[in-house]
Amino acid sequence: MSSSVAVVVPTYRPELGALLALITTLQTAGHPVLVTDDGSPAIFDPVLRAVADLGVTVIRHESNDGIARGLNEGLGFAVDSGATWLLTVDQDSALPPGYVDSLLPWAVSGVGVVAAEHINDASGSIGYPSRLVDGQVTTEEVIQTGSLWSVEHMQVVAGFDESLGIDAVDAAACLRLREQGLKVVLAPDVSLTHHLGNARQVRIFGKTMLATGHSAARRTTMVRNRLKLAPAEFRQSPLHAFRTLRRVAVNVALAALVEEDRLAKAKAGLRGLLPGSKR
Repeated sequence: MSSSVAVVVPTYRPELGALLALITTLQTAGHPVLVTDDGSPAIFDPVLRAVADLGVTVIRHESNDGIARGLNEGLGFAVDSGATWLLTVDQDSALPPGYVDSLLPWAVSGVGVVAAEHINDASGSIGYPSRLVDGQVTTEEVIQTGSLWSVEHMQVVAGFDESLGIDAVDAAACLRLREQGLKVVLAPDVSLTHHLGNARQVRIFGKTMLATGHSAARRTTMVRNRLKLAPAEFRQSPLHAFRTLRRVAVNVALAALVEEDRLAKAKAGLRGLLPGSKR
């Protein structure tokens, strides 16, 4: 079954050891791998040459235009490879042995994407709101790293939305799949390790919350892109849309209260409320 899965690893300023370890794990499992680099400076040439020396196809871009472009290149790579599923993996994720095989039993008809049930980060274990539907653990959206996307269905929904750049690209893809009547499924008891920004857990008013530590510039696009998706999200699932906007508001508030560069991040979050704002 491994030949039915192709892999794309988008990179930007990759760390050699982590990237080689990830690719070695994937190649050992027999999966064809594409690396798409989003404008890393020339100082990272040795890293990308080392990746190419492993027999991996590497696409390099001169500009950083966001992860969606690389994910769509991965989708094309999967089509050319004859794969029916595309695994998308961030450069700073670590997959346990047999990871893809643990997802494949859930990659069935009517499913648009399969993801790990838990994401382990330095801040702790992160999960998704979920419910059991026809024997499958389903949710509304998953982060793209470590997720297995149906090549056929992603082509139907026109791939990943490059207008979003980096933030909410995975959420938009999940939304499009759900609009087609497809499920977003979690593989029970499966986990991966991923570095989520500079995330850390903080306690506010007796509650444990996640401060993501994203930059001020990212705060603008995070707010703007979520607002862009909100109308369609409310049509699909009002509860999920409400939870999402609440999470965005909490993240902006935490950035303004407990993170570094608090004022800059607060202003950036407010700029995201302005239509068409870029930064």
